[in-house]
Amino acid sequence: MPGVADCAVVGIPDALAGEVPRAFVVRQPGSSLSEDDILLYINPKVAHYKKIAGGVKFVESIPRNPSGKILRNELKINA
Repeated sequence: MPGVADCAVVGIPDALAGEVPRAFVVRQPGSSLSEDDILLYINPKVAHYKKIAGGVKFVESIPRNPSGKILRNELKINA
């Protein structure tokens, strides 16, 4: 998506569904993307159970280990 430098999606606890996806997004410099912009881009392209029901959180960087894998546990802690 234009304006997104990096992103990751993790499950966060939800009382009704058990767990719902939340997106963590790093904006490109100068980008003014909002949560609504991202949801409007994603929602028509995915099945209803894959929609970002947990919302979008903008972060400075996505935590990664030395081999480049996303540290999802750190994202869940910051959710």
